[in-house]
Amino acid sequence: MTTDTTAATSGLRIGTAPDSWGVWFPDHPRQIPWQRFLDEVEAAGYNWIELGPYGYLPTDPHELEDELGKRNLKLSGGTVFTGFHKGDDEWQRAWDQAVQVAGLVSKLGAEHIVVIPDMWRSDLTGEALEARTLTPEQWAKLATGQERLGKALLEEYGVRQQFHSHADSHVGTRGEVVRLLELTDPRYVNLCLDTGHYAYYGGDNLRLIEEHPERIGYLHLKQIDPEYRFEVLKNDISFADAASDIMVEPPAGIPDFAPIIEAVAKLDPETFAIVEQDMPGVDINLPHDIATRTRRHIFGCTSFARSR
Repeated sequence: MTTDTTAATSGLRIGTAPDSWGVWFPDHPRQIPWQRFLDEVEAAGYNWIELGPYGYLPTDPHELEDELGKRNLKLSGGTVFTGFHKGDDEWQRAWDQAVQVAGLVSKLGAEHIVVIPDMWRSDLTGEALEARTLTPEQWAKLATGQERLGKALLEEYGVRQQFHSHADSHVGTRGEVVRLLELTDPRYVNLCLDTGHYAYYGGDNLRLIEEHPERIGYLHLKQIDPEYRFEVLKNDISFADAASDIMVEPPAGIPDFAPIIEAVAKLDPETFAIVEQDMPGVDINLPHDIATRTRRHIFGCTSFARSR
């Protein structure tokens, strides 16, 4: 175990994301200005970040590279949203995003695109938009679309798709995640294992890593309040309403980070582990200190973590 937050030279590459500063949208009056976000990421001691919602950070690759370079920051990847289960016309929507996001991050050396499936319940209002489970036909469309996207991303931009299971989406429980893996080709579809979202529905992160080691391509590190989770599930509280309370500052929640980081580091020490604590609507003066303490906790609980 190391307490020196700069000494580690092996293990997973630890980074953070705009989400950990409460950024969910390209532009919102309550969100932290992007310049201040980058300044605070640097001050908190991180070297890697995700792009966040496209349009929040500069979209000109030269400007973005300059702004990151001034702060000794680099991009680990970007994010695309998909809804392939809805039908064939969803391809163009996904690919239009991919052209923007992958086209930008690949120019800055990033090799990953985190893909988040559309939720059955609105992440803005909590309103139910469709059935919460998929039919066999919808599962087939989902799998086919994700494979096609993963293949195109790899061939066109040299980036790898990392599928992110999510609360209030059709792929959230262990059974749903495993079903997606069984229906898709590991050359084109692997997992961004979000430790908090997987635990949200009772998933055992270590078991998934052990049983499907070849499918773990990327990590999002977050913890949930294990007791409040049952209030959320019993009372059918939407993730939009629960996010800021159920996702808690480490090490106050579950799962423990150290065993997960160490298990994945043994599979591939080049894997990214990006801190992504959902804090929508947070007071912009709070995230910097939380991010600093979280980084200190990670580097203090395991020696399988590094800055670069």
